Amino acid sequence: NLGHDVPPAVIDAVTKQLVELPMVYGGLALTEVRCRLAQLMSELLPGDLNGFLFPCGGGEANEAAVRIARRYTGRHKILTHYRSYHGGTTTTLGATGDFRRWFAEQGATGFIKMHSTNPTLFSWANSEEAACELAIAALEEQIVHEGPHTIAAMLVESVTGSGGVLAHIPGYIQGCRALCDKYGILYIADEVMVGCGRTGKMWGFQHYDGVIPDLVTCAKGLSGAYLPLAAVAMRQPIKEFFESNPLGWGATYQAHPVALACAYECMKYMLEFQ
Repeated sequence: NLGHDVPPAVIDAVTKQLVELPMVYGGLALTEVRCRLAQLMSELLPGDLNGFLFPCGGGEANEAAVRIARRYTGRHKILTHYRSYHGGTTTTLGATGDFRRWFAEQGATGFIKMHSTNPTLFSWANSEEAACELAIAALEEQIVHEGPHTIAAMLVESVTGSGGVLAHIPGYIQGCRALCDKYGILYIADEVMVGCGRTGKMWGFQHYDGVIPDLVTCAKGLSGAYLPLAAVAMRQPIKEFFESNPLGWGATYQAHPVALACAYECMKYMLEFQ
């Protein structure tokens, strides 16, 4: 996000963190820099998105978001789009909608594919308004026949990235959010590729007025890609649920203090200079 010349403030913050506290397992200790980055992220995200995990990469973040949704709702199915990409682990390749899922989907269960508003071989309608109406109607039909009580979440790239750099047509994401509200399904915004200012707004979902996801994942831009780090943001009720219920997720390098220090300064730099 910030170019090949690392800002001096980022170098200084990383060096300082290496000297003061180079490593602590995030499942055993809460570091000051983790609190500081979480506070900044809560200010940059809308609504009550104020609970955070800090995995090492985007695929790991999406895998954690799927785990959160399933644990929170007690349901298993996840709706994702064809032509999507959500990561390289078995779970996130199962969620992926392009050809890469063929390499792993036998080991991943519960992922149901939706047709997006940018189909390959047909057109929904001659106008964006009519296309949106039909796509949302088809999606609701799918939800009803899958059984809303079996669906934990809808996982959507705010802008389709490696599947073609495709923005959703006006009204579609709002329609998805409305269906999630209607049927008690969580909405997960995959911002791994487009979050942290990469589309001209801080978050890609902010291009769709009024939409606040239940979970947001981001990665690449968070630390300027200088160090491996991702984030999963969750709304207050989900955060409170896991204050008394185990999530069953963890990783040795999650919430790594050096990567957190890097991300904090990168986000500050972007806010100040870009």
